[in-house]
Amino acid sequence: MTARLKLTGQLVALACVAGLLGLLVWRLTHQQHVPSVGSAAPGFTLQRLEGAGTVTLHSLRGKPVVLNFWASWCGPCKAEAKVLEQAWAQYRARGVVFLGVDYHDLASDARRFVAAHALSFPMLQDGSGNVTGRYGITQVPETYIVDRAGRIVAHIAGPITGSGFAGEFRRGLAEALRS
Repeated sequence: MTARLKLTGQLVALACVAGLLGLLVWRLTHQQHVPSVGSAAPGFTLQRLEGAGTVTLHSLRGKPVVLNFWASWCGPCKAEAKVLEQAWAQYRARGVVFLGVDYHDLASDARRFVAAHALSFPMLQDGSGNVTGRYGITQVPETYIVDRAGRIVAHIAGPITGSGFAGEFRRGLAEALRS
């Protein structure tokens, strides 16, 4: 191997390492931060999945809100869909608003999911990913519960049907209703 070829290989390797280091630094400095329990829920305006207008989180101030981030290709989302629909039926008379936010999905697939699981609460599409980014969503399902003042009272990073998450979901709803 010639010295020139060896030097070229070392420079290419060094450039790759520098590029990876730069990518790591950029990722760390531009990382989305998950809003914490007790903080204000990031506001948004999203298009309804059915196409009939938009929903603005701020317009729901004064009502407890359950924000469920889901996707049609998500297995745990399919499992929790029935439980969310039952909770919606149980709590809507008490003023709780449930919103489903579709995550990285085709609108046609999302509509089929909603129909297949007979979901009747409002579904929103976040085609740009801006809202899911502001909420730090990296996996689905994830659920945030927001109180009447717009403050996050619970964050469930997994299916509400999970053993540890079911109790957290009920406690979050109870706290949101007390506010």
